[in-house]
Amino acid sequence: MARKNLNIGLIGYGFMGRTHSNAFLQAPRFFDVPYQPVLKAVCARSAERAKGFAENWGYQSVETDWRALLQRKDIDLIDIASPNNTHAEIAIAAAKAGKMVLCEKPLGRTGAEAKAMTDAVESANVPNMVWYNYRRVPAVVLLKQLLEEGRFGRIFHYRSNFLQDWTISSDLPQGGEGLWRLDVSIAGSGVTGDLLAHNIDMALWLNGPIVEVTAMTETFIKERKHNLTGKVEPVGIDDASAFLCRFANGSMAIFEATRYARGHKALFSLEVNGEKASAGWDLHDLHRLEYFDHRDEGRLRGWKSVHISDGDHPYMKNWWVPGLQIGYEHTFIHQVADFLQATGKGERAAPTFADGTATDYVTDAVLKSAKTRQWEKVAGV
Repeated sequence: MARKNLNIGLIGYGFMGRTHSNAFLQAPRFFDVPYQPVLKAVCARSAERAKGFAENWGYQSVETDWRALLQRKDIDLIDIASPNNTHAEIAIAAAKAGKMVLCEKPLGRTGAEAKAMTDAVESANVPNMVWYNYRRVPAVVLLKQLLEEGRFGRIFHYRSNFLQDWTISSDLPQGGEGLWRLDVSIAGSGVTGDLLAHNIDMALWLNGPIVEVTAMTETFIKERKHNLTGKVEPVGIDDASAFLCRFANGSMAIFEATRYARGHKALFSLEVNGEKASAGWDLHDLHRLEYFDHRDEGRLRGWKSVHISDGDHPYMKNWWVPGLQIGYEHTFIHQVADFLQATGKGERAAPTFADGTATDYVTDAVLKSAKTRQWEKVAGV
């Protein structure tokens, strides 16, 4: 059957703009989806750079004002890949304009911002989704399936971390293009909202709601030169964040994120321990699921390293022959495919804005606990 065109308006041309554009192009080539994404327009403040991006990726036009993009009748979907401080205003306006809305994570800089965005898309009844792409790693999806099948029994422990090392130098400035994540007014927070948000979203999806947290954060370098003002200014973001928490299912958890773990570029890992089984996953080896089942015969009981590449593994039948693995970019392709398939059925593909808000409520509680040095309840649970 002929696919219906879905005209995409992308806001932002940075790293995430590239991953999203690639996903829109590739999803219909590998998956049976009811829509054909059409790269209609890219919007950014620099017309020259936006034009170069458009030529490289095949966007048909360029805008420099996102409001003008939203007014265009030839745009069906707004994809927000711009800095965090722009998410709420654009998403709310896009929903009111009747556009489908996809938004990079974190959804809002705070739970309140995210809630306003969720109210807007739900009031307008428009399809919406947050780009928590790691949910679409086949090994993690298999873990989700095993949990839902009850193979783990009662869950006792969940632990997860996200380690990087790119901000250790005190000479690194803050603010401006490429370094806005170090400017609290733009980012909202540091590693809590940027890195731990991924860990939290994954945990909520795999293990259910988080009820309460106790946390600590640290800003190791207190002042940095600001690229926009040229002045040395206080650093308002957290360089490292760690917290303990309790889930609604009674399990305990430990989370940690930092940009000061020398030697780690993007170590995102998790482990789940249940009464019958345990499993672990590591982004550096994303095509493998480490699995231990206590019900195995005693003589052969031990950890298994399962290579996720066969046709009966999640998503893999759409790719290559068994034994050949896929990578980071494929998670975005899977997310687009799922969104298009769900939208075609009149359904909502997770994580929705409501799911993104749930994650932002947890990060709110983490940041609050780091200040109060007390256990804090998570809103909405």
